[in-house]
Amino acid sequence: MTEEERLLSGRPYTPSDPALKKMKLKAHKLSQEYNCLPEDHTEERNKILHELFVKIGSGTFIQGPVQVHYGCHTTIGHDCFINFNLTIQDDALVDIGDHCNFGPNVTIVTPLHPMIAEERRSVLCEDGIERRLCYAKPVTIGHDCWLGANVVVCPGVRIGDNCVIGAGSVVTHDIPAGTFAAGVPARVIRSIGKEDSIFELFDSLR
Repeated sequence: MTEEERLLSGRPYTPSDPALKKMKLKAHKLSQEYNCLPEDHTEERNKILHELFVKIGSGTFIQGPVQVHYGCHTTIGHDCFINFNLTIQDDALVDIGDHCNFGPNVTIVTPLHPMIAEERRSVLCEDGIERRLCYAKPVTIGHDCWLGANVVVCPGVRIGDNCVIGAGSVVTHDIPAGTFAAGVPARVIRSIGKEDSIFELFDSLR
């Protein structure tokens, strides 16, 4: 089993593995290239995004700058708008649905380090070799979600369709579809309903 296979299966893996380091270096370089291009260089920027991610849907715009760890473990849907300073640490799989809006400074994290301090330094494995080990859990964000500024999505979280996550929230547990959640850690505040319609908030829309 390769280290990437171990990673994607949720087993402990060695982040310093040469093959993983090569994948990360590619993503880091592509992120830097994207960040150096003016936003009106649409064709060049889109080319980088298609090389960086497994899939990125049509009509999706990423403002930049971005910091992506692997890229080859992330899928982004159609017609998303992603504001400044997106960070995706996609050791495990990250799946972002269609029609999502992200505010500035959204961070998605999948890797976990051991809780025991000594184990963060190294662990003696069954083959007799000491290694520095991590493990990772996938993140899924459904369709039509809005993540406010400075939201952090933690490993293993699934956010359902049509959710709103309030600015500054740290999402540590699953969020059911159609709800508004906020806080540190984020908790469900209420369901999203007809009373949230823009037609209810304003007498006139023009």
